[in-house]
Amino acid sequence: MTKELRKRKDRKNEHIDYFMKSNYKRSTLFEDIYLEHNALPELNFEDIDTKTVFMGKKIDFPLMINAITGGTDFSREINVELARLAKKFNIPIAVGSQTIALQNEDSRQSFQVVRDILEDGIVIANLSASSSIDEVNSAIDMIRADGIQLHLNAAQELSMKEGDRNFKGIIDNIKNVVNSANKPVIVKEVGFGISRNAAERLYNVGIRYIDVSGAGGTNFIEIENMRNDEYDFTDVYSWGIPTALSLLQCTGISNELNIIASGGIKDSQEVVKSLCIGAKLAGISGQVLRHLLDGGFEDASNYLKELTYKIKVLMLLLGKQNLKELQNTPYKIKGELKELL
Repeated sequence: MTKELRKRKDRKNEHIDYFMKSNYKRSTLFEDIYLEHNALPELNFEDIDTKTVFMGKKIDFPLMINAITGGTDFSREINVELARLAKKFNIPIAVGSQTIALQNEDSRQSFQVVRDILEDGIVIANLSASSSIDEVNSAIDMIRADGIQLHLNAAQELSMKEGDRNFKGIIDNIKNVVNSANKPVIVKEVGFGISRNAAERLYNVGIRYIDVSGAGGTNFIEIENMRNDEYDFTDVYSWGIPTALSLLQCTGISNELNIIASGGIKDSQEVVKSLCIGAKLAGISGQVLRHLLDGGFEDASNYLKELTYKIKVLMLLLGKQNLKELQNTPYKIKGELKELL
């Protein structure tokens, strides 16, 4: 095993360890979205339908387990449990960055196990947005993916001691991947949000799926700062576009643009609010991982069971029978979110 590969494996495990130790809190600003209670919903609970179609396949809830990890024995164990959860609830799952698996065949099984467990469910590949089309196709083929996330992580790389420092040509590379790949392409931030300007530029080069991954969830500046013995980035922890703001900025560009809300989404109100203000799905990673590592599969399963149940409860309390109706729910914006808009 090369020195570089060993570093990548160590970094994968360190990211999980430091994620569990991270404690910086930042608001997603979903508390500034107001939804009005409907005292006369004229619905029965059994009437509520949360099913939808994503990437051509039916799913039971407008949720996805977002990219977390892969590439080591420990992360293989995590991916096994995450895939079991995705199969149980019939929701999509995105694997973590597959760069390590492109460099080392021994790392591939930690990603392939997701497809093995999920069978015909939706599995999404993951690579850096600077990856070549050959790398993208290899990542897709590796797990027979239904699509691929290309992640944007300049803030993380710049706070990583050994991270990349060159980011020119990313948008042209994304355009090339979109034009050449045989599967849908999702562009995803890693926790610092996507602005309207960036979303418009992505749309103009052919992107039809954007995961905003705003500030308020996993903070990779904090995580990388724990690994960095050269610079102290604590004063930059607050950097980024709050998830609710990023989502509002990215909606309305085109009906063809599918927006995924992620970044600190942890409860049913945040999921429902994200759908009301323009998201097609909500992505969850940190909360599922914490429940999984703290309490095992059953704890993580109970978390998702409660989450999906309360999504239906809130839909009834809004008088919305299905997701199409929910996505046309009137809402009001107040507080800091209103000021920023």
